[in-house]
Amino acid sequence: MVSELGRRVLNVRRKVENLMMQQSQVYHTDIPARLDRLPWSRWHWLIIVSLGITWILDGLEVTIVGSIGSVLEKHVGLNLTAGQVGLEAGLYLFGGVSGALVLGYLTDRLGRKKLFLWTLVWYGVFTVLSGLSWNFLSFGIFRFLTGVGIGGEYAAINSAIDELIPARRRGWTDLAINSSWWIGTMVGSVESILLLNPHIVSPYWGWRLTFLLGAILALAVLLVRRMVPESPRWLLTHGRGREAEEVMSGIEAKIVKWTGKPLEKPDWSIDIDPKQTTGLGTIVHVLFRQYPKRTVLSLSLMVTQAFLYNAIFFTEALVLTTFFGVHSADVGYYIFPFAVGNLLGPWLLGPLFDRWGRKPMIAGTYLVSGILLFVSAELFLNHLLTATTITAAWSIIFFFASAGASSAYLTASEIFPVESRAMAIAFVYAVGTLVGGVVAPPIFGALIQTKSVHNVFIGYLLGAALMTMGGIITLFLGVRAERRSLEQVARPVTEAVFHQPGSLRNV
Repeated sequence: MVSELGRRVLNVRRKVENLMMQQSQVYHTDIPARLDRLPWSRWHWLIIVSLGITWILDGLEVTIVGSIGSVLEKHVGLNLTAGQVGLEAGLYLFGGVSGALVLGYLTDRLGRKKLFLWTLVWYGVFTVLSGLSWNFLSFGIFRFLTGVGIGGEYAAINSAIDELIPARRRGWTDLAINSSWWIGTMVGSVESILLLNPHIVSPYWGWRLTFLLGAILALAVLLVRRMVPESPRWLLTHGRGREAEEVMSGIEAKIVKWTGKPLEKPDWSIDIDPKQTTGLGTIVHVLFRQYPKRTVLSLSLMVTQAFLYNAIFFTEALVLTTFFGVHSADVGYYIFPFAVGNLLGPWLLGPLFDRWGRKPMIAGTYLVSGILLFVSAELFLNHLLTATTITAAWSIIFFFASAGASSAYLTASEIFPVESRAMAIAFVYAVGTLVGGVVAPPIFGALIQTKSVHNVFIGYLLGAALMTMGGIITLFLGVRAERRSLEQVARPVTEAVFHQPGSLRNV
């Protein structure tokens, strides 16, 4: 009897202790508010430079491979056929999709920093091996694995950037970083002109050395990227509250030292309960049950911009050579101004995404680019354009379209909870790439192959219609995320209590 009573008392005691332990894991924190109220400083520029390199590397990779395609078909290359060159591009793209899905999931599970360090190393290794390839099989494998690294970077980088940049500048920062893809394009164009010149470098080594630049950039940035901390927001939702506080205090100390000014007091807080499940089932629930309209919005923006970009950019050289008589060796001179227009759009329009708001700017850039593409298509159909004027038209169109395309990544990265952010980005990117990106080049390639101006005109109309549709969908489903904390835009799955802004002002 006594022993039975003792066992019951012991069981009750254990239950009370377990309950107390569980209660102690609920973190009352103001860290998200402290991140958003930080003044802009050198620390934020460190984040932009060290994490933004991803897009430059991808633009560099795509441009390099596009430039060396004809070399790879020769004996100084790998003796590939035109079909094999095209298949290689598909393998790189498929690698990016695979990497985004697998490594995006791991980014949500294992952390932002751990993944954005390893994905950069992974990319560097396999881009070097691409330059050391000895046949089509080895080249295809290495290009696929290079794509895996870049795809994994997309998920890890966009998650980290949004969680570290203050809400008031999150839009411009995301757009500026995502548009840096075109810096890689410009660097790749100049690099190919130099390294593929037989008077400067041996043709056998020239195309191989083009891959080395990407690896050198990755290594240099890796040294800087190590100084970027883990996202305090991610740490909080994974039961590492003490570590999150240490990281946050370290960030604040650096910014106070650099600015010489005291920090404002945060005015809201949140209770985080990391015991809540954040597995694959949670991600599916968030995307398709909790936020289905946001998922439709993100997919619509990603698919439509992927179709337009892949349709125009990957067939630009064919249009110039087929319909305007531009020599293939001179195509790079037309790509450069096109890249400049794509780069300037997000940089100049980006601040308006934070000032005027997401919905009007995203819808506006999609609609304007769609309308302008329709106008240029009419001019093309009526033979009113030259190689120079159609390049100018593309540059103007993509001044707006580039801002819209970058906002597709911004949208996917800020409208879902922190626990599923990386996987949401990966899923939207993968679907957009497979549905819009993979389909577009073959369609436009086939239309251009007919050498019919009318057929290509139909293709341009399709691209214009899709961009217009993306803008219309945004008008109905757009989320007003400008200048709002990520926790206000999408409450964390692990949230226990959200204390409204102003709740800490008198504490």
